[in-house]
Amino acid sequence: MSASTRATRDLVVVTGLAAEARIAAGPGIRVVVAGGARTLQLERRLAQEIERGARAVMSFGIAGGLAERLSCGAWLVARSVLTPSGCVRCHAQWTASLRDRLPGAHVVDLAGVDTPAWTASDKRALHRETGAWAVDTESHVAATLAARAGLAFAAFRVVADGAKRSLPAAAAVALAPDGTIRHGKVLGSIARAPAQLPSLVRTARDTAVALRELSRGRRRLGGGLACPDLDELVLDVP
Repeated sequence: MSASTRATRDLVVVTGLAAEARIAAGPGIRVVVAGGARTLQLERRLAQEIERGARAVMSFGIAGGLAERLSCGAWLVARSVLTPSGCVRCHAQWTASLRDRLPGAHVVDLAGVDTPAWTASDKRALHRETGAWAVDTESHVAATLAARAGLAFAAFRVVADGAKRSLPAAAAVALAPDGTIRHGKVLGSIARAPAQLPSLVRTARDTAVALRELSRGRRRLGGGLACPDLDELVLDVP
């Protein structure tokens, strides 16, 4: 069996959007889409995949920027994930491999939260509190379960909404459990609060930019998402 086949054989990727899942997908990669799932639901889904024999876990997708120097589309490789209960370090060898294949990527601490940071003031507060450079709602679940199971963990994220961006009200109702966009809900939100439309258009544009950069990064990572040989990873979980 080739090294690339081994690298994807037992790799589980956690995303929040169906669009992210399509980008991440590949032979041997199993994708868990959080969608609008609550934390406990995502934990159950990921735990089921781990029980099926996963040996490495990656968090993959877009994120909100917390550090003002990060612009939309910036590549992020996680050094660690700050969870509500502590800090989970990412696998050093895998992180180094991601960094090497993503020139210009920022190696940063990510904050994982159960509820999105909707406003610029929320992001400022989270940045002051944690020192993290970016935030998402899946990485802390993936990192915690991987650590609990003794599995290698890494994260590749791309900034969508920058630190000074507040998300429109429609964003709170847009995501379906399967990670697709509920266009009817979005239109209903616009009808109730039409003043949010310019912000919604900016958010859509930022998301499109971030997804393009995510796809570009995915191509650079190759079929196995830069995951080193899994036999070595299992012996080298920090």
